[in-house]
Amino acid sequence: MVSLHKELKEFGLVPRKRWGQHFLIDPNILNKIIQAANIGKEDVVLEIGPGLGEMTAGLSKKAKKVIAVEIDSQLVGILQNKMKDYPNVEVIKGDILKLEFNKLLHQEKIPVKVVANLPYQISTPLLFRFIESKKLFSTLTLTLQKEVAERMVAPPGGKEYGPLSIFVQWVSDIRIRLFVKPTAFLPPPKVESAVIHMAWKEKPMVDTKDEEWFKKIVRGCFGYRRKTLINALKHSALSLPNNAETKIMKIGIDPKRRPETLSIQEFAELADALKP
Repeated sequence: MVSLHKELKEFGLVPRKRWGQHFLIDPNILNKIIQAANIGKEDVVLEIGPGLGEMTAGLSKKAKKVIAVEIDSQLVGILQNKMKDYPNVEVIKGDILKLEFNKLLHQEKIPVKVVANLPYQISTPLLFRFIESKKLFSTLTLTLQKEVAERMVAPPGGKEYGPLSIFVQWVSDIRIRLFVKPTAFLPPPKVESAVIHMAWKEKPMVDTKDEEWFKKIVRGCFGYRRKTLINALKHSALSLPNNAETKIMKIGIDPKRRPETLSIQEFAELADALKP
């Protein structure tokens, strides 16, 4: 692994806070991430935030094709030059939060595997985008803030449990594969990171009559998580039936419980019972 300090100096690069740039400099961690992604020779990989291409080069040796999306135009030019000897790598300049996945991946015949060292500020909105477009992807192997990873795997009852926990666990099998110290990055972030691996379930953990309404109910409840369930719902601006409290009791849920105590199954039953 080439010294990143040396490369940054050579190219006159300074990691940019606005894009949350923290370059991975530990080759051992890099290899563990590639191993966790379980890349095969027929796989197409979408890499987000390839930086100076160390991960990109490693992935290209395993995969059929690597699509590397980078927002920093200066890095894009460097990457395109560095990847000339890797014909199966395509470098694209773009903001992953704004790119349309369907257009980006329209040529790919199989679901794509995602590998990314995510800037902390985009990790949660990007996760929701992946869930919305899950048919295009098979697995996600992501390095993100440890706190976000812990929210993703959190069970009911704790302060980490919320909409992200529910929506991730509802549609995927998720594991935290390893924790990463700040010293593995340049510059080191102020918090620890974690590498998670997600694979979609064949069907969602629980059935619900209307997925969008289910999501609205979950978000509505957690918008006021300190309130009781019934009070949170009343403050949520959702169109609820007049006898909402009676309907909640009828399915065996105490309206005075806190939202974070409900299981995913209970949220699905709640959504179905309150559907307009």
